[in-house]
Amino acid sequence: MYTIQVPPSKKDVQSMVAALFTMNAGLERARRQRKGASTLSLLQVIADHPGIRPSEITDLQQVHPSLVTRQVRELEDAGYVTVNPDPADRRSRRVTLTPRGSDEQHRLVEFGLKRFALFVQDWDPDQVRTLALLLWKLQGSMATVSDGEQRRSTGLRWVHSESNLAEEE
Repeated sequence: MYTIQVPPSKKDVQSMVAALFTMNAGLERARRQRKGASTLSLLQVIADHPGIRPSEITDLQQVHPSLVTRQVRELEDAGYVTVNPDPADRRSRRVTLTPRGSDEQHRLVEFGLKRFALFVQDWDPDQVRTLALLLWKLQGSMATVSDGEQRRSTGLRWVHSESNLAEEE
């Protein structure tokens, strides 16, 4: 027996996009306005990229360099990170998490998990698991589409530049 998969309707997709944009805006607002959320975000980036340059933090977090400079200075003052000269480029600095910073990161993660647990406290556990599975599935689909677009974009440029070379000869 064959089953035909019907794609979601435009209305279904619009509803999903509206919900995702609303959620994303709320999470981004919390990251920017709540000290703990912005600190956690920065500590996670530094933990995931030991010895990261402030300019790389700026790129990853998509914020203004002056904000990163101020935040890193605050984390250094709190003893959460060390900032050392970059041996390869004395003008640049490298930021590394300290044990105290790792402890703060873990504390903030636990705080966030408790907060999200409050958001879904009246949900059925299967609903929470289903949401997680669907969000991961969406992330995977987005990555697949993005990778395909990147390959096509790169491939077209290559084909286009090759045809230009042939015309120039």
